[in-house]
Amino acid sequence: MTQSDSPKTPITGQTNKKTTDRDYYLFALRIIGDFGATIAVPVILFVLIGQYLDDKYELGPYITILAFTLSALFSGIMIHKKAKIYGEIYQKMVDNEKK
Repeated sequence: MTQSDSPKTPITGQTNKKTTDRDYYLFALRIIGDFGATIAVPVILFVLIGQYLDDKYELGPYITILAFTLSALFSGIMIHKKAKIYGEIYQKMVDNEKK
């Protein structure tokens, strides 16, 4: 096995290194930031678009409510997909720690 074929830690990218507490903390911060953005950005964008359309077509808050619901659904789907990916990365970190 050459240096380029060696397993790398998911966060630091270093080879042949056990996973440290720092790696776990960085991984947790990465998840927090990613999940926060995944929830906040669609909600803000969809609600702003909904408010604009409500004002334009004078429909009351109905489009805004629909936009918020759609953004929550979209965010939930994206969080689920990302959680699966992060779960796999976490498992690799745990397996690397046992080596």
